Formats: sequence, structure tokens, C-alpha cells
Amino acid sequence: MSTLHVIDHPMIQHKLTIMRDKETPSSVFRQLLYEISLMMGYEVTRDFPLQDVEVETPLEVATLKKIAGKKVAIVPILRAGLGMVDGLRELIPVARVGFIGLYRDETTHQPVPYYCKLPKGMEHRMCILTDPMLATGGSACDAIDLVKKTGCKDIRLMCLVAAPEGVRKVQETHPDVDIYVAAVDRELNSNCYILPGLGDAGDRIFGTI
Repeated sequence: MSTLHVIDHPMIQHKLTIMRDKETPSSVFRQLLYEISLMMGYEVTRDFPLQDVEVETPLEVATLKKIAGKKVAIVPILRAGLGMVDGLRELIPVARVGFIGLYRDETTHQPVPYYCKLPKGMEHRMCILTDPMLATGGSACDAIDLVKKTGCKDIRLMCLVAAPEGVRKVQETHPDVDIYVAAVDRELNSNCYILPGLGDAGDRIFGTI
């Protein structure tokens, strides 16, 4: 079974509360999402392997640690997942970025794929899938399926807010994929929106409310 990591650092919880407020403007919402994504990235990459390297400091030669050549792909689920990319790229500037396009059918609430462009060599990369909201889990599972078709074995799902229903679906469908979230909310409503949630993340990021 995959592991659910709830990253409940006080600064993340504080910023997330501001994001939930319906009066928070898009500009502030985007900035806070950037900041939270950067902070969550530290936990997503906590287990990166290290190697010893020799460095000459201004005072002496020392044996120190560097990341051991880990290749990373950041793959946002369009469109809302785009809001989490810049924070992660600030942390991992050499990461390649791919894109998976899915939209939700408003009648069936099921994800419909329309675009997929991933970096080369995904089978040798660790993939961080980003989507602010993990609601039913349908989009996340479909996106994970697309990434797995490339041969990628190390996939991590990074979301801002999750519903218990979405967490269960991902864990049952993809037990090898760990989930990183800032909060697990109460439930989904009849329209499959997370409660208390923060509304439609894409609309709030891009001001299309």
C-alpha cells in the first residue's frame, strides 16, 4: 500500500488557510501555491540519494554531500497542476517538465484525457505528478497510468488538498505511488468537490471564476 504523507508544517497550514478564503484574490492565491509547493518539495525529495564529493572551501578541502545524479520530471495535470510547477523548479532547476491534459466531464465526473507530452527517458526519472486537488482520484489515476506506460517506476503524487475518497482510490489502484498532501479534508459533496476545500483551484489560479 502506498504511503500518505501529510505535510502539516505550521507555515504550510497558515498559507493554506489564506488560500481557502474565498476573498483571497488570484494573485495572492498563486503566490501562496508557489510557496507551499516549494516547501512541500523538500519532503517529496527527502529520500534522494547522496554521494561524497571533495570541495575546496575558502579554508580547507572537505568531503561533503551532493545529490547522486537523480533525474527528475515534474508533470502537472493541466490546468491547475501548472500552479505547482514553479515552486518545484525553484527547488530542482534541472528538472524536466512534462504535461498531462485531463478535464472532468461535468455529467459523469470522470476524467477525459486530451493531451500528453512527457520528457524523454522517463524510465530513468523520478516523476512528481502535481495537481492541487485530489478529489475522486480519477484524474490522478489516469495520469499515473500514462506515466507508467513510459516505463517510469518512481512516481510520486503531490497535491495540496485531498478528499479521503481520492486517497483511497489512488492507494487501491496504484499501491506503489506515494501521495504527498498538505491536508486531507472531510469529504466530497454531490458534485465531487472537496469539502471544506478551496473551490476550483484552476479557476482561482487563473482568475476564470
